[in-house]
Amino acid sequence: MKKILLSPPHLTGNEATYIQQVLDSNWIAPVGKMLADFEEAVCAFTGAKYALATHSGTAAIHLGLRLLGVGKGDNVICPSLTFIATANPILYLNANPIFVDSDAQGNIEPAHLEQALAYCVQTGKPAKAIVIVHLYGQSVQLYELTRIAQAYHVPILEDAAEALGSLYAGKALGTWGDVGVFSFNGNKIITTSGGGMLLLPTLEMREKALFWATQAKDIAPHYQHSEIGYNYRLSNVLAGIGVAQMLALPARIARRRAVFAYYFEALHAERVGEKLAFLTETPQTFTNRWLTIVLFRTFETREKIRLALEEAGIESRPIWKPLHLQPLFAKTPYFGDGVGEDIFERGLCLPSGTTMDEKDMDFCVQIIKNNL
Repeated sequence: MKKILLSPPHLTGNEATYIQQVLDSNWIAPVGKMLADFEEAVCAFTGAKYALATHSGTAAIHLGLRLLGVGKGDNVICPSLTFIATANPILYLNANPIFVDSDAQGNIEPAHLEQALAYCVQTGKPAKAIVIVHLYGQSVQLYELTRIAQAYHVPILEDAAEALGSLYAGKALGTWGDVGVFSFNGNKIITTSGGGMLLLPTLEMREKALFWATQAKDIAPHYQHSEIGYNYRLSNVLAGIGVAQMLALPARIARRRAVFAYYFEALHAERVGEKLAFLTETPQTFTNRWLTIVLFRTFETREKIRLALEEAGIESRPIWKPLHLQPLFAKTPYFGDGVGEDIFERGLCLPSGTTMDEKDMDFCVQIIKNNL
């Protein structure tokens, strides 16, 4: 039986050509022309000034937070409704995450962000940074969040791991914050199998991030190190995959949006009957629709449908479990009123891969309808 996956990689057919160029050059380590080409392609697509390719989005977040001066004991504001990779780098730096609840679209709620920032000031430890996440490719309320951040003089790290190709007010997500991050993990809208990208406004910041990402080797004829460094650079071979994938990105975005539109229209009667709802595109935003998200009326309905899909060989997945509910963060401060928890309990990610055809999508729709 054919299995329908949630978000599998989709190769263009040109990856082998670029990989062969890398092999022919013999530059197969984390150094080489393809890395520069990949970074330039991302900058050209997004309008970013500088980029640094890393071996994961998590590594890019780690470097970005360090560039913003986050260190031991610092407070960092972070959304609760996100993948744990958003928050783990805060712990890598021995800093303290402070979690904030979501708005109706699953993104960081401005009112709760302001509460968290005020709390930090009141406790005598103003926040060092704010991490924002564009959940499943849908932009946060950027004008409002940036206004609040500026009022408190706190820089923003923009986790756009899921949002390559999404826009707010016509400007690419990933380029709004003081630093931005993309992910090219195997399930993302384009992939390098594993990989990430750090977007930066100045050459000085890029050079510092590159220094840390390549083991922080001082300028010397021998190996000398004055700072902690990491092995975070992307392989030149994988960058070749990225160059090929970037060429297909506009088509991938269009296809993901078409998949969403199919689900949205096919489940029209259920929407009108209020048996389910979608996380919709908000004003001034354009989302890549990395994953299509459906909210059912109850947890029990969500689970019934998830299990029915699973039995039919269709992969779906609950929304991220809020981080303030994770055992790792049991004692972490949290500001919210349970919106993220409700989205987690009722939300389901539907198969959204760009290789799905109409027959695949209709199969998913019929199972949903039959189990409502």
